Amino acid sequence: MTTLLAFTVLVLLVGVERVAELVVSVRNAAWSRERGGVESGQGHFPFMVVLHTGLLVGALAEAWLRRPDVPSALAWSMLALVVASQALRWWCIATLGRRWNTRVIVVPGLAPVRSGPYRLLSHPNYVAVVVEGFALPLVHAAWITAVVFTVLNAGLLAVRIRTEEAALATLPPAPAEASRA
Repeated sequence: MTTLLAFTVLVLLVGVERVAELVVSVRNAAWSRERGGVESGQGHFPFMVVLHTGLLVGALAEAWLRRPDVPSALAWSMLALVVASQALRWWCIATLGRRWNTRVIVVPGLAPVRSGPYRLLSHPNYVAVVVEGFALPLVHAAWITAVVFTVLNAGLLAVRIRTEEAALATLPPAPAEASRA
């Protein structure tokens, strides 16, 4: 199998993973809304969908059009980062359980989650997104896609994190925080 074909399979597998995320997200968003969940940041959500779709399409298009020489050290190291970012993403999903979705929805009265990767970082899922956003295209030296996605994603995440922090601030403190107060 050529490296370009292997890269295409990898990107398609990430696309299938995204569909699985959407299935989980839709189910979990409905669960949150049934419990009075309040959504914030609807305005930036369509841009997020287009940007993340563009990452997959752009990486494939650039790889097929440019057909760059790919140093094996670059391909393997970036593949390791892609796998690590997927593991972190699914750790986040498992930790948040029914409260995880692709939108910013908080259920009033539920304290923020402070376990799993959230005891180490406020937004570990976005770490996974940032790492995957540059690593996935670079598995096949699609550096233009990696740079464009990274720059646009930085702007999106600035908005997204502000939105999420404001929404989380409406919740009661997590149990460990409540005992310190």
